[in-house]
Amino acid sequence: MESVDLAVIGGGAAGFFAAIRAAEINPSAKIHILEKSGKLLSKVKISGGGRCNVTHDCSHVSQLIQQYPRGGNALKKMFGAFKVEDTVEWFARRGVELKVEKDGRMFPLTDNSQTIIDCFLQEAKRLRIQVHLHFPVNKVKAEEGAFLLYSSKDNVLRAKKVLVATGGHPKEEAYNWLRETGHSLSSPIPSLFTFNSPANPLRKLPGISVPKGLVRIEGTKLQYEGPVLITHWGFSGPAVLKLSAFGARWVHEQDYTFVIHIRWVAVTSEEELRAQLKAYQQAHPKRLVQGHPLFELPQRLWAYACEQAEIYPEKVWAEVSRKSFNKLLECLFRDRQEIKGKTTFKEEFVTCGGIPLSELHLPQMESRLSPGLFFAGEVLDVDGITGGFNFQHAWTSGWLAGSHIGRSLAEI
Repeated sequence: MESVDLAVIGGGAAGFFAAIRAAEINPSAKIHILEKSGKLLSKVKISGGGRCNVTHDCSHVSQLIQQYPRGGNALKKMFGAFKVEDTVEWFARRGVELKVEKDGRMFPLTDNSQTIIDCFLQEAKRLRIQVHLHFPVNKVKAEEGAFLLYSSKDNVLRAKKVLVATGGHPKEEAYNWLRETGHSLSSPIPSLFTFNSPANPLRKLPGISVPKGLVRIEGTKLQYEGPVLITHWGFSGPAVLKLSAFGARWVHEQDYTFVIHIRWVAVTSEEELRAQLKAYQQAHPKRLVQGHPLFELPQRLWAYACEQAEIYPEKVWAEVSRKSFNKLLECLFRDRQEIKGKTTFKEEFVTCGGIPLSELHLPQMESRLSPGLFFAGEVLDVDGITGGFNFQHAWTSGWLAGSHIGRSLAEI
């Protein structure tokens, strides 16, 4: 039976970051990364359309934690110890410069996720971290101040410390081996997804978007502003994705069948919109309504709103009845859409749920129930909205776990 100082279960972002940090603090430590599949850092590879959205330009911790539907104030301790600036500096010291885009997302200058992957692999090689592919762990057993890790291939590894960085999984059964360590589980369900609207006439307008829309879930207080995108299957864009993250449990309970209201125009109140429409109607009574889109809306989206209000192409503003006027206002301000189902956002599957932070010593990331067992990344009940926030949690939790593990191994 082989013995190691640290076994990292999971060859993803958090696992590599933690292993590298532990090895830097304790260069003599024998560290192994165990990956169940044949691929390393697979989410890093596909993130940001293959560019890797490393983090987000968000310097204040109080602002940063607001981007995480689950995690709450516990994240203050974590991000207080390792924040966005620390991530940027970490990569810069290793020759990877990051750039900031207009929306705050940060990518490597190369616009290539392989740059991040190569950085991790080079660091792991430099620090003599051993990586094992096709090594699934299905049981962790505490024994005499260490842990025995059992693989489905009848391999057994003995480790002084264990870090679990297996990522999220949609099925509860995938966490059964962690329950055996004494930990509980917040049920894993999807987060960060787009909304399907199968019978929606807007599906005929894929690719059309508005920069400052608002989406609200009917019957709740859940609503978010931002770009809204019409797709072949329904609705996407930052406003929808934020809503899917913060409303993940609620919409799951509704079996992904619910109603949303979309505000297509950048106005703050119904009264303001009514006044602007009325002023335009009075100023241009003989102008074709459909022929002159207002509020900088795309032509086809404006035509859709007019048709919903029974304002057809030949009508001018003077011919618009009060009823049609009110219908147009209603469509622009709170377009009611029935949602039936969801679609994963690109290939970036994110779960909410996992091991509760309350069961860990923070910010060390060590189990309260099984000393020597650590957690990092999406296996925890923490998830962020789109824009680099999930990776930032991976870097932070991995760095904290690796720091404490490296120091504690030096004391043994």
